[in-house]
Amino acid sequence: MLKVFDAVVRNGGFAAAETELNISQSTISNHMTALEQRLGFTLCQRGRGGFRLTEKGRAAYESARLLEKALQDFTADVASVRGELKGELRIGILDAIASDPANRLADVVAEFGRVAPQVKLVLVQERPQDMQQKVADGLYHCAIGSYRSRIEGIEYDRLYEERHSLYCGRSHPDFGTPDAELTDARLAALPFVHRGYWRDEDSLRQIDWRVEATVYQIEPQLILIRSGRFIGLLPDHYVRQEVEAGELRPVRPAEIGYVCAFELLSPKNRRTSDIAQAFIDTVRAVWRCERPALQIVSDRSASAATWSAPARK
Repeated sequence: MLKVFDAVVRNGGFAAAETELNISQSTISNHMTALEQRLGFTLCQRGRGGFRLTEKGRAAYESARLLEKALQDFTADVASVRGELKGELRIGILDAIASDPANRLADVVAEFGRVAPQVKLVLVQERPQDMQQKVADGLYHCAIGSYRSRIEGIEYDRLYEERHSLYCGRSHPDFGTPDAELTDARLAALPFVHRGYWRDEDSLRQIDWRVEATVYQIEPQLILIRSGRFIGLLPDHYVRQEVEAGELRPVRPAEIGYVCAFELLSPKNRRTSDIAQAFIDTVRAVWRCERPALQIVSDRSASAATWSAPARK
């Protein structure tokens, strides 16, 4: 019943969960009713208004996820006692990283497949603001991401850096304007697309961006910039082809932009399963990562811009 409940929530309703579960809506409804009777409260509202979890239903769903995680970890632990690496490994990642030549996650997966071929991988694209806490809570065994802030219970191993620059699209009115004419004041007057998970923006930004659009992933941000209505900061590797094709151009790249450090996030001061430790060891071996001596200056979740040179007046 909990597996049915999980599928219904993830798919956003009974009808949408039919394909995944391979059972009829009426059977799904019976399972959900039986679960509600067992638990003693209503899990969700369903009807013409659509599917919606109740507050108690949301709490039950979070508990069910923790239970599923505990069962998976138990299976892996028992296999380890038998001398096997077998079970499930849950890894969190950020969006828009596959095109980065500095990202060696594909190499890590290939190597880990030779070390632990029976392990089931669950690779989840996660929001930056959620991923750290989910590693700390044990929902993910580890993650690869970029963060300026730190939270307790996480160990951070530096892996590589990602450069972000300011871009505008081909149909933007200032696409052909020379960088020398794109002063801070002129840029501040242009509509800017903002990533909703940025924090500390007001204290770190050098330009008072005119935010007129908000996104929570990089791909929709690219779409808005390509529309010609907005300017915004994007990873250089992610838009290299668009720049080469003349669809995008960087704006004052020597002055505007920031570098974020990507790190391996793993639990600290908590027992790590043999599977998770094998994967973490594989990441470290493939990247040959060393702990940095300097603190990270900027990241995806921090600021609209951290400057490598003084801002023009």
